[in-house]
Amino acid sequence: MPDRPNFLQDQQGRQELQVTRGDQHEAMLEPLQLGKRVREIRLSQNLTLEEASKRTGLARSTLSKIENEQISPTFTAVQKLVQGLGIDIPQLFAQPQQNRRSGGRRDITRCGEGTPHPTPTYEHEMLATQLTHKKMIPYKTRVRARRFEDYGDWVRHNGEELLYVLSGSIRFYTEFYEPIDLDEGDSAYYDCEMGHALVSTSEDDAVVLWVTA
Repeated sequence: MPDRPNFLQDQQGRQELQVTRGDQHEAMLEPLQLGKRVREIRLSQNLTLEEASKRTGLARSTLSKIENEQISPTFTAVQKLVQGLGIDIPQLFAQPQQNRRSGGRRDITRCGEGTPHPTPTYEHEMLATQLTHKKMIPYKTRVRARRFEDYGDWVRHNGEELLYVLSGSIRFYTEFYEPIDLDEGDSAYYDCEMGHALVSTSEDDAVVLWVTA
């Protein structure tokens, strides 16, 4: 999806956490997405990064790097997280239980009432904007670009994406495939880390629905 707004790009992944005290390796733990777990606990307490920083004594930048799996916390940092967030160590490293009950969340976007996000090549209309921490990002877009050259470079971002043509026709460019023409009712599902771009080929600007996860 070209000109994609900078949404919640979650770069979490499985990684081995090495907990150390001083120069001695005390334990090798393998939590599932520790950074994501820290973020979940922080958000469950309605804490901003600034507030969590004050409670734990860890710098805001350090907390951000931990949550984004950019660094592994030291033993001292783990102690500060546990004490500051008022939790036990097992809570920090345990896989959170799946809530199988319906959360009851709902958001309705009336026709034309989505949040606009215009770019040089697209006119995005963000949908379901009242819901936070969505597992999917849905939006409708009017494709203004008419030539591949309208884009400075391939667009890439994390995740996978479903593209559905609502009206008009487009040419779908992808880095590793030949361009393909898609008409109303056609769809494509693809890896967003692969370079991609869209241009309208119909007389009127094409309109597409995107769902990114």
